[in-house]
Amino acid sequence: REKYQDAPPGLDFNHFFWTVRSMHQPLFTLATVAANAPSADLYHSVSTGYAGYLGAMCQSLTDKPYIISEHGIYTKERELDLAQVDWIPEDADPFRVGLNDNMNYLRNVWIRFFQSLGRMSYSSANQIFTLFNGNRLRQIEDGADPERLTIIPNGVDVSRFSQVRRAKDAPVPPVLGLMGRVVPIKDIKNFIRSMRIIRAAIPDAEGWLIGPEDEDPSYTEECRQLARSLDLDGVVRFMGFQKPDDMFPQLGLNVLTSVSEGQPLVVLEGYAAGLPTVTTDVGSCAELVYGINEEDKALGAAGAVVPIANPAKFAEAAIRLLSDREAWNNASAAAINRVEAYYDEVDMVRRYHDVYSTEIVRHQSSERKVG
Repeated sequence: REKYQDAPPGLDFNHFFWTVRSMHQPLFTLATVAANAPSADLYHSVSTGYAGYLGAMCQSLTDKPYIISEHGIYTKERELDLAQVDWIPEDADPFRVGLNDNMNYLRNVWIRFFQSLGRMSYSSANQIFTLFNGNRLRQIEDGADPERLTIIPNGVDVSRFSQVRRAKDAPVPPVLGLMGRVVPIKDIKNFIRSMRIIRAAIPDAEGWLIGPEDEDPSYTEECRQLARSLDLDGVVRFMGFQKPDDMFPQLGLNVLTSVSEGQPLVVLEGYAAGLPTVTTDVGSCAELVYGINEEDKALGAAGAVVPIANPAKFAEAAIRLLSDREAWNNASAAAINRVEAYYDEVDMVRRYHDVYSTEIVRHQSSERKVG
């Protein structure tokens, strides 16, 4: 009730009470889980938030090592989600919202709650891992100690996807495959609009949408209607969920038009299959395409990176690669060399194994010294 006194006038107490109760109730449940958790030599959570809280509780109760590995930045993802949800009631007085703040008080309560969980998780962890430097900088901004941060990129099964590489003299089909969910964050509509431009330059080009369509049925229908309105029936194909191994040999380019990504595995899997990419400039995509350091950059570009929501630029890059076999071959070679050198899951597993071993041995050594 004291906290409620700080709330803006007119905010319903019931809304405030149930908001605070809803966000804190899982903490009590997780505290019980932590108290009864199986004994372990090390605890590892793959995010902050509630999972990070559980890991921090286990570390506190056992004094065993605790590490965090984040693919996406959980706090950032929750901030984006909370900006859009409609289950949080709006302020009674809309004029209380500042000119530069379109979020109401209760949304900010939720955001601050997850920010606090993030800081607590980071402060409890012995080591913190992320996929690329952009995420590392965000973790520091969210309260992580730079000295505890290490980058371990994604890894894929290179040997598996290398089995479906195209022979050097085999024709490249003018088929662009976008593997992912049909949801707004993937900006499927941008891909569809791009296909109209590509089709004008390459009359037999096709665009395949390869992924589940049931997460946002209304958006899926909007995409289908857009394809029909642009006379792309039979050109833009909704394939549903498919195995990448079956799809890669039928594609000429493996593409993404997302407005947000981390370090997309599907791009790396396509690399292992020898497929160049055209992707929007999100997450670590520029590093995946052009390289992260001088040695990596020397391998060449594995495709192209274009601005988000720009069908013309996307189409231009795709047309260039599909119309120039030498450019396609060079991008394919760069893709294969890059994934083999930097993104093989064998290396990723080895690095995490080394982390586990180092932390466990260090802890056991410190226990012996104390004993």
